[in-house]
Amino acid sequence: MGTVTTKVLDGSEQGFATTKFGDLLRWAQKYSLFQYPFVTACCGMEFMSFAGPRFDMARFGAEAPRFSPRQSDLLWVVGTISQRQAPVLRRVYEQMCDPKWVLAFGTCASCGGFYDNYATVPGIDKIIPVDVYIPGCPPRPEAVIDGLLLLQDKIASGSREPAVVKPRIDPQQGQLVTLTGRRPEANEL
Repeated sequence: MGTVTTKVLDGSEQGFATTKFGDLLRWAQKYSLFQYPFVTACCGMEFMSFAGPRFDMARFGAEAPRFSPRQSDLLWVVGTISQRQAPVLRRVYEQMCDPKWVLAFGTCASCGGFYDNYATVPGIDKIIPVDVYIPGCPPRPEAVIDGLLLLQDKIASGSREPAVVKPRIDPQQGQLVTLTGRRPEANEL
């Protein structure tokens, strides 16, 4: 085996880049998520806030919603799922083409929320596999961004293990923590 050398080309040089096809494919999938929102409850308002211009979902490659599961690869389950909706959700998931990913948006989709009765499904993972859980009632748009970035990391690595968005409050210090891990300044809050 020979040694592998890497060199970064600047704009004036010519050359080519090599990679594995699987890595290239996962990189492309990471930035081209065709979403299908399955919105059933109050978290839909926060989902619309996240989809608006202030938080700019387009920068993550997940802007345009698809209105058919056959054209999508990212299923956003937003809100409470009742027992009567469970077969519909399962059918929507089965109609999606592979590879497909699922985001559980909010506490109700993640674990049933404060609904503990016979009519509510206690988490969509009882019906379909979930890739990322975004807790909150409703989750803040910053947590949704964290969930989308977490999903992109999972797609790039090829991991199919479920993941949970970590809270922005550090339990050890009781302080708000940003994506970069630093405390925000007073004018950033």
